[in-house]
Amino acid sequence: MYFVYILASRRNGTLYVGVTNDLVRRVYEHKNVASAIQREKQLKKWNRAWKIELIERVNQDWKDLYNELV
Repeated sequence: MYFVYILASRRNGTLYVGVTNDLVRRVYEHKNVASAIQREKQLKKWNRAWKIELIERVNQDWKDLYNELV
């Protein structure tokens, strides 16, 4: 079963709308990664040049970081 949800950061705060098949997990994630979600939303609004500038500031060689994550 899937749920469509609306979560709020606080009363009259940021609203998060989504879909999940595990509502308890999603609420837990929301409570524990709210700042990451906020940052994601900010970056999604950036233009390509700003994103490239950020990448090159922290990963100037555009190194694939996958192997460092696993």
